Amino acid sequence: MEAGNRTVQETRHTDSAVPVELGTEPIGKLLKAYALPAIIAMTASSLYNMIDSIFIGHGVGPLALAGLALTFPLMNLSSAFGTLVGVGGSTILSVLLGQKNYAASNKVVSNIVTLNLIIGLLFTVAVLLFLDPVLYFFGASENTIVYAREYMQVILYGNIITHMYFGLNSALRASGAPKKAMFLTLLSVVLNVALAPVFIFWLGMGIRGAALATVIAQVISLCFSMKHFSNPANAVHFEKGIIRLNWRIAKDSLAIGFGPFLMNSAACLVSLFIVQQFSKYSGDLGIGAYGIDNRVTFIFIMICMGLNQGMQPIAGYNYGARKYSRVKEVYRKTVIYATAVTSLCFIVSVFFPDIVTRIFTDDEELTVMANHGLRIMNIVFPFVGFQIVSTNLFQCLGMVNKSIFLSLARQILCLLPVLYLLPLAIEADGIWWSFPISDAVATILTVILIIQLVHKLRRLKDGDDPAILGSKI
Repeated sequence: MEAGNRTVQETRHTDSAVPVELGTEPIGKLLKAYALPAIIAMTASSLYNMIDSIFIGHGVGPLALAGLALTFPLMNLSSAFGTLVGVGGSTILSVLLGQKNYAASNKVVSNIVTLNLIIGLLFTVAVLLFLDPVLYFFGASENTIVYAREYMQVILYGNIITHMYFGLNSALRASGAPKKAMFLTLLSVVLNVALAPVFIFWLGMGIRGAALATVIAQVISLCFSMKHFSNPANAVHFEKGIIRLNWRIAKDSLAIGFGPFLMNSAACLVSLFIVQQFSKYSGDLGIGAYGIDNRVTFIFIMICMGLNQGMQPIAGYNYGARKYSRVKEVYRKTVIYATAVTSLCFIVSVFFPDIVTRIFTDDEELTVMANHGLRIMNIVFPFVGFQIVSTNLFQCLGMVNKSIFLSLARQILCLLPVLYLLPLAIEADGIWWSFPISDAVATILTVILIIQLVHKLRRLKDGDDPAILGSKI
């Protein structure tokens, strides 16, 4: 990887205990060991939003669910800045460990902390200054603005914690501690489940209590992550001067994380437009229905992202070690598992939508609207697993431009135009149908690019320099 290779030059190789099994153990066994904890962790992460939605829907009401949905664009934007640091840093970390450059790995994980502090603080201040105008622009009404404002204020106050928590959790997985990363994520979810009803119902804090429970749970889990990386006995750990920013590592990390950043930024833009369209064509309840359906679909997407995170250190390590056959094998297996997951989402969405939507609300009108939308939006979802894993493979191998293109092609080049045009003809249904149409087009583009990549990998024998094919990684 170009970024990783430049970082490697900063320090000499040293010996330490590292996850060398990434290059020796059977791929199936490794994927199970790394992906299962990541899946549990990512699914647990998605439960943050689901738990909030469930308690808010039953404890505050359908308008509060609509207010919560209004915060999706801001949450996506916050996530974009978080992945800018976390994904880039953990990707470099995986490659450096494959190259046995442990001293540089320590600098990378320290940089994750510093960059998250800087970016998290800037984002918090900027959004808090203009929160109400932003929410009104997103489509808030006089009925929903109060809920969206109260929720986002608390989330923004804890934004730095959130960035740090997810960034170091990614570093834990990349540095060979996937089970600990899983445990800390589960811990935060359990704490959130325990605290949310206390704050919402018993203390009468409403939607603000849901946000506060999330932040407190992440603070506690972050403390354990900091303790892990503060231990010099671990292969990857903080060094003296942790707050000092290494500009070369920062530049390389941000360059690699730029693809996921654009993807999440595009998700912010798309989510914003979706909310505005629902506000225009079906009002506050339409926004609430989208909020429910988004939460349901998000669980399955997060499982696929967990598979991606399990694949990332394996693919990155073996590419760094020039073991290309193992890279191809882990990709193939991950695609199979991800497709199974997205196929399950299709079955639930099309045949059993009422079972899942009623978890969030007892309001009959909102339930009917959410059921209808869920059936339509996930009609071609079985193909999405392949698309997600393939896009991530390009990122893992440092082919950032292709990863960015696939992400933007689905969300910007296709989804946005369809979101605008279809509702002109069939109103709210046009918004729902825009999702499967864009997924189908993105899948076709992904097939074209992944065939080219697989062809290149087949021409590389284990131990070959990828530069012989003109590859940059």
